[in-house]
Amino acid sequence: MFRKIKIATKLLKWRNLDFKSGYCPLCGPTFFVKLDNYEMAIRCLRCRSSAATMSFVSVVNRLIPDLSEKHVYELSAQGPLVKFLLRSAGKVTLSEYFDDVPLGKYKGKIQCQDVERLTYDKESFDICTSTEVFEHVPHDLEGFKELYRILKRGGVLMLTVPLSPVSKTVERAKIIDGEIQYLLPPEYHGDRIRGFNSVLCFRNYGQDIVDRLDFVGFHHPRIVQGDDPTGWGFSRGVVVASK
Repeated sequence: MFRKIKIATKLLKWRNLDFKSGYCPLCGPTFFVKLDNYEMAIRCLRCRSSAATMSFVSVVNRLIPDLSEKHVYELSAQGPLVKFLLRSAGKVTLSEYFDDVPLGKYKGKIQCQDVERLTYDKESFDICTSTEVFEHVPHDLEGFKELYRILKRGGVLMLTVPLSPVSKTVERAKIIDGEIQYLLPPEYHGDRIRGFNSVLCFRNYGQDIVDRLDFVGFHHPRIVQGDDPTGWGFSRGVVVASK
């Protein structure tokens, strides 16, 4: 609880604080809080999902009406989306990446996976989901290839990343000969395991992310605009592609 309060305090800008009632696509009737004027600072008070997660789940509900019959692989093991999938999907496989754990092994109850080198068999899953991960993947094409490999024929990839309205992705950093080479000043994001502003952002994606998915073999990659259940004007485009 203390950690959640600490995170909320960092997000809060008093002049932008607002509340309203509404319907969350993850948990139903609720109240929303706006801590600041961007999507990650807007939360459902009942399930604590952000505006980005609510947008994502609105697209899942729209495109996957038979989710209860599907095996989903989600590239995280914590948070409101994970809880939603565990309630709603037929089967769910979860993972996180840990620097100090061999791939496929467990840290407590959480399996370690690197999306660039997944240990799962090919055609294992009906759906792969990912939220705010691929901007942190050093070689994102390798990750997209791996998700393509483990999806069943007809399977669906659904992901979010911070998307710029510009057409071209901007590379911020690369790994060359095992060393990080910065092409632009370092940008860091936070996550639930490593904390606030602790994860390097390798790129800022543009609309051409769909071209990267097309390049590795996905069919009909597109950006589907999620709903804005809060009414504050914050929704997220969800990248969707099929195998």
